[in-house]
Amino acid sequence: MLRAIANPVARFDARELVWEVPPDLARLTVYEDDTRSILSKNESPDLWHRWSLNPYRGCMHACAYCYARPTHEYLGFGAGTDHDTKILVKPRAAALLREEFDHRAWLGETILFSGNTDCYQPLEYRWGLTRACLEVCLEYRNPVAIITKAALIERDVDVLARLATEAKVQVVFSVPFWDADVARAIEPGTPSPQRRVEAMRRLHEAGVPVAVNVAPVIPGLNDRDIPAILRACAEAGAGHAAMILVRLPGPVEEVFSARLRATLPTRAEGVLARLARAREGRLQEARFGERMSGHGEEWAATKQLFELTCRRLGLRTHTGESSATPSFADKKAEPVAGSTFRRPGTGTQLGLFG
Repeated sequence: MLRAIANPVARFDARELVWEVPPDLARLTVYEDDTRSILSKNESPDLWHRWSLNPYRGCMHACAYCYARPTHEYLGFGAGTDHDTKILVKPRAAALLREEFDHRAWLGETILFSGNTDCYQPLEYRWGLTRACLEVCLEYRNPVAIITKAALIERDVDVLARLATEAKVQVVFSVPFWDADVARAIEPGTPSPQRRVEAMRRLHEAGVPVAVNVAPVIPGLNDRDIPAILRACAEAGAGHAAMILVRLPGPVEEVFSARLRATLPTRAEGVLARLARAREGRLQEARFGERMSGHGEEWAATKQLFELTCRRLGLRTHTGESSATPSFADKKAEPVAGSTFRRPGTGTQLGLFG
């Protein structure tokens, strides 16, 4: 879906671009990222994982609500169409991951793919960086968690099935919408919700543990979809479900509001009003422990709908409440005895030679 170039004013650039003629269409440009490390350490008390791996920066899925958009400003790009079309790839991702695993300090903790942008976005067809990194994880038997919207993950069912038996893996599918037309308006570069559920079913049938993340929940837009999403995912093999209220940090609020008004004009103001009620009068909440959940009777009703539906379907739940999330101080490194991680050759005579 080609759109005119449009980016909010960047935080690190005092200049504002004003077009005297209609701007060009934003077109894909790929850059190589020569980063020297591939693992990112998470210190947020709202999130369960310590380590994430992102083979790509920027994302062709073009989700209007993507919380990763502000990170593109650190690269000198914009958080709008630049984030969707100026994509960085990390060609040495697998080699860098191998270096991390060979370091004596690595204890075999779970790595989340990706945590920032989707590791199975369309560029993965050509570059194969995610698969290469998963093959390294399999070689070292390192536990993996994946969150994605992409059906491309079916390509790697062979590696994921082996990880499920030889190490540990869980694949979480992000399915915030069930109405395919609304999904196309807000997340235009993604497969349809129904196609994601098909991919979930295939992985489940191959023995890969799968879960669903109904995230983000956007009041007045997709809260009504929750029962249908959960029912379809439970039938496809999901054993766990989570729900998170939409976050709009920094320039994301402008990108999301503009997209909503452009693609769903008759619903936009009502959606924004309901989101503000869930955020106590604001569209964004930045505080840890608060930013993934909401307030008020409407949010309480949405949360109850989610929990009652999960209970009826036998899905284990998490709703983004701070009480259910460990603090960073609780995120201890997993002991070696509790991980499947093994460096190739260890435990055999080859290990005597280092």
